[in-house]
Amino acid sequence: MSAVAVTGLGLMVPHGHHNAAVFDALMQGRSALQPVFAELVRPAAAALVDFDPQRWFNKLQLAGVDRVSQLAVAAADLAMADAGAAGQVAPERLGVYAGCGMGGAAALEAAYRAGGNRVPPLTIPAFMPNAPAAHVAMRQQAQGAVLTYSVACASSAVAIAEAARAVRDGELDMAIAGGSESLIVPGVVMAWQAMQTLAPAAPEQATQAVRPFALDRGGFALGEGAAFLVIESAEHARRRGARVHALLAGWGTSCDASHLTKPDAHGQARALRQALQRAGLQPADVGYCNAHGTATRIGDVVERAALAEVWGPALDDLRVSSTKALHGHLLGAAGALEAAITVMALQQQRLPPNAHCREIDPECALSLVPAGGLATAGLNAAISSSFAFGGTNSVLLFTRH
Repeated sequence: MSAVAVTGLGLMVPHGHHNAAVFDALMQGRSALQPVFAELVRPAAAALVDFDPQRWFNKLQLAGVDRVSQLAVAAADLAMADAGAAGQVAPERLGVYAGCGMGGAAALEAAYRAGGNRVPPLTIPAFMPNAPAAHVAMRQQAQGAVLTYSVACASSAVAIAEAARAVRDGELDMAIAGGSESLIVPGVVMAWQAMQTLAPAAPEQATQAVRPFALDRGGFALGEGAAFLVIESAEHARRRGARVHALLAGWGTSCDASHLTKPDAHGQARALRQALQRAGLQPADVGYCNAHGTATRIGDVVERAALAEVWGPALDDLRVSSTKALHGHLLGAAGALEAAITVMALQQQRLPPNAHCREIDPECALSLVPAGGLATAGLNAAISSSFAFGGTNSVLLFTRH
């Protein structure tokens, strides 16, 4: 079984689509959150993507293609370009593994609002959750496995893990793995507000509304976007002379099997241990965790407890940050974006900050990355955690190449 290499990164996210510029914005603590939908009873903030679909689609092609699929096609195209992968793999040996939590929200909202007999005839193919993967496959001519994972906030992390398994086992030579989500429509925002999981977001405070692990945290803000990784066996990458960003050395997946929305530390700890075991590493070998860190009252405490259960005395040496404070929670695409950020942190030996935390909650006692980020020489391994409604936990462990 071959090592799994990450050879391409493609982003279409709130901080832009140039990988280095996105990472620099995070290092500088620049928030992409902004007020949205002033007509709502309760103010809301979200992180939006400045995106021109005409770079990837003509007017005819856009018919029946929801924004969630447009973003996916763009990010996957950028990932393949970054990998220099065009023409480097037989179509039947190229797969697409995509995470998507809720599908085409804009198409569905438009259909609900249309009423009568005016529902657009392409509404179904526009909002189905596997549409992003299908559009990526058509654009890239991927004729291997093309699969969609809808596991709430763990969707794209699970997709990456499953793609890595297929590559490792020789089922594919290359996979485009990641996720896409675009849910910033009034109905969806109101639904999340009803769950009392979104942070209060007065317009003048929108940019700093999300404060992971802080004593005064109050929830997350939604984000949209797409992120994809190109992964292939290290041997395949070597043969074609590809640049390797990092190795995906381990992954773990577990289920709490206890509650639909309340996380469980022991379930998360099982996924963390699996990732370490698969990578053949000890907790002390891992220097950074890009945390799930949704800034909810219970979620952050449970995540800290899971890390403490696995890391034990080594926890003080594990640097932690949740970049959701800056780019929002991309739900089905969150794991892929945060995996890409983790890979870039390894490459650059720099850790993005845990923004907006003025006073850490004692129940979340962690070595948080301070404002301004942190340069760290000798960072050889890092993890990205995604813990979902439904109880699915997914952890990706990357090592330097």
